[in-house]
Amino acid sequence: MRQSYIYTVPDSYNKYIKRKILIIFLTALATLVLAVYAINAGSAGISTYDVIKTLLGKGEERFRIIVWNIRMPRVLTAIVAGIGLSVAGCVTQSILRNPLASPFTLGISQGAAFGAAVAIIVFGAGSTANSDSVIINNPYLVVFFAFLGSMGSTIVVLMLAKSFRVTPEAMVLAGVALGSLFSAVTMILQYFADDVKVASVVFWTFGDIGRASWKDLGIMSVVVGISLIYFMFNRWNYNALDSGEETAKGLGVDVERVRLLGMFVSSLIAAVITSFVGIIGFIGLVGPHIMRRLIGGDHRFLIPASSVMGGLILLASDTLGRTIISPVVLPVGAITSFLGAPIFLYVLSRGYKR
Repeated sequence: MRQSYIYTVPDSYNKYIKRKILIIFLTALATLVLAVYAINAGSAGISTYDVIKTLLGKGEERFRIIVWNIRMPRVLTAIVAGIGLSVAGCVTQSILRNPLASPFTLGISQGAAFGAAVAIIVFGAGSTANSDSVIINNPYLVVFFAFLGSMGSTIVVLMLAKSFRVTPEAMVLAGVALGSLFSAVTMILQYFADDVKVASVVFWTFGDIGRASWKDLGIMSVVVGISLIYFMFNRWNYNALDSGEETAKGLGVDVERVRLLGMFVSSLIAAVITSFVGIIGFIGLVGPHIMRRLIGGDHRFLIPASSVMGGLILLASDTLGRTIISPVVLPVGAITSFLGAPIFLYVLSRGYKR
């Protein structure tokens, strides 16, 4: 006589999973609330009621221009860029098994800065609008060269991994060395440039969410969206890698392929975002670490959690930069570095104490 067994999931496990989902939901809700505030905040004097009416298509023409042409692209760009940078950091930390791994420690940002410097200094993409302001008169040329610089650093790291089979730790060190090299060449270019071109390079490296247009936002959204789908499809592979290479191979994971493709996709995200909005640091480090402390290292939940936390952090930083000494707008790259460094050190110290 055959006996049938029915396996039930323990209530404690269900509560554990529901807690993770609740944290992700609350973070996304906080991002939505902050987005409404960010659209409302500023020197234009738009009330929350006017913002809601405008979003529903019933606002005044001047409010419509401010909301849809200025505020909305900026807010959505902050969210999308934060999602991309944070999830890229989450995946690189997993596949390299290094808590300090991120697109920035792999030299991608420095490569982008070098590319932008070449476009501005060599090809004259920067100029002055008047005696007091510096503009990028050919932003797509800067984006193109910044993208080439970003991917150049990525390709070198990938070649080292593929040809010499360097360890994950060595790959991070290679990225740091490349970043130092790109920074040195950028400084040499600035040394021989005139004041206007130097000012243009510095302006680009500050990081500025407000420079992105709807078209730029669309490109970033497509890249980040497709990459998120790819990462979620490989979530079990990343969980296996967290247990070690030998364990992952024993479970049937093609470690080299997963690592190389993961690095390439993560670097592509960071390259595209950095090319459009400039250098924005610490999002790829802080976002994943915060959520890892809150919900653990299961990538089924850590990937979406890191993405929403990155969007929240970058949107909060940009909103703070716009409002703290309004009407002066502080560069978001400086805000994220200022806020990110102590938060990262705090999260890291809490982890070691445990």
